[in-house]
Amino acid sequence: MSTNPALTTTSYAILGLLAVRPWSTYELARQMDRSLGRIWPRAQSKLYEEPKKLVHRGLAEATKEGVGRRPRTVYTITAEGRRALARWLREPGTGPVLECEQLLKVFFADSGTSADTLATLRAARAWAEERNQENLAAARAYLAGQAPFQERAAQTVLVGRFLTDYYRLVATWAEWATEIIQQWPDHPADAAADPSEMAETVRRASWSTAVNE
Repeated sequence: MSTNPALTTTSYAILGLLAVRPWSTYELARQMDRSLGRIWPRAQSKLYEEPKKLVHRGLAEATKEGVGRRPRTVYTITAEGRRALARWLREPGTGPVLECEQLLKVFFADSGTSADTLATLRAARAWAEERNQENLAAARAYLAGQAPFQERAAQTVLVGRFLTDYYRLVATWAEWATEIIQQWPDHPADAAADPSEMAETVRRASWSTAVNE
């Protein structure tokens, strides 16, 4: 029986960063938060454990360095690590998992007030705007040729477009839902669904059928 700890998606995310360049654990944690935190958020404690797991598996090497009076460990991907990363990339992976407390609150709006739900929607819109500010700054930097790791722009733009459309989706949805709820009575339990909006939802949900026909 193997005593090696199983690799997780986070393990491969760290390997992917190590394939770009060597990093200290502190730098890895910052880079994970900066570049991957929007698509693969993980607790920082986990990020400090993963590099050690990769070293144990022979997928990375650890080197002690001195920075002033503080020693630090720098991790570098090995040839076996690159092969493991390539094998992982050949697998298609799983789809997104949606986790949104604000959406959950809207789902159970009938147990609160319309004012409560409107406040939640304002927060959702504000979240989308705030997250997109960082997204927009990164996009402009790449367009100007001034982004960190500019050589990876071809890959980054694919993820950037997904995030751009996602933030816009949340903002647009929040605006649409706000217009509807502003017409509700004070108690959402007394609200009635608009048949035209239900029909529009059916029309939008039919996109995959139209593509496959």
